[in-house]
Amino acid sequence: MFEAIRRFREKLDQGRRCVGAGITLSDPAVTEALGQVADFVWIDLEHSPVGPEALAAHLIAARAAGTAALVRVAGSDENLIKSALDIGAQGIIVPQVRSAAEVHRAVSACRYPPAGRRGYGPRRMSQYGRHGGPAYVRDADAALFVSVQIETAEAVAELAAILATPGLDGIVLGPYDLSFSMGKPGELADPEIRATLERIVRDARAAGRYVGTGMGSDDEPLCEWAFSIGVQWVQIGGDCGYMVHFADRLYERIRTRNS
Repeated sequence: MFEAIRRFREKLDQGRRCVGAGITLSDPAVTEALGQVADFVWIDLEHSPVGPEALAAHLIAARAAGTAALVRVAGSDENLIKSALDIGAQGIIVPQVRSAAEVHRAVSACRYPPAGRRGYGPRRMSQYGRHGGPAYVRDADAALFVSVQIETAEAVAELAAILATPGLDGIVLGPYDLSFSMGKPGELADPEIRATLERIVRDARAAGRYVGTGMGSDDEPLCEWAFSIGVQWVQIGGDCGYMVHFADRLYERIRTRNS
């Protein structure tokens, strides 16, 4: 069950820059199709109507496509994290964290005792009970990819303590929300915003944490900049954005030629 997330880690450890697709639509065919070209899929439960049943279908499709599945839960509440893990998430992204204490609680919800306080009930992830018990617990704790999003000024202020959290695999930049939190909404080219993002990446990499970020499908220059400062994986756009982005440009070209 963990082969895809292990390959994702290996790519990052080898210095490969990984790109993936955001998933916000409910149809698992989206993940099956995009997963064949993406290094990972980012299934978004924070800003989409995807529910538990659709999430389960997406995770099955991701496994069929052989791609890693990272699930951004709606918040740091333990119940939100537990549900996504037991449905089969190989990676968890916790958004909008504001303190080291909150990160510690979230990471603890992802890890089985004694490393954390995750309750035991992994139906899908234990091959429906065929691979359970101590062997499963060891595999799950070793393989699960746990990240938190640094997208608030409060989190930046506690970055050193957050990065020191045991069991945390990585951090994810939230450039747009961070710009709002710093009083400069959407000003991603602002020198202060850029310097803050660069410092977050530098400190995270120095602490041995993986670094990722998310952005829109038309943010290719921002993607290149992110890689240049040390970001290792980028979710650049996703299902709905790709459709709208392509359709807008296709229709505009046709109408321009035939006006």
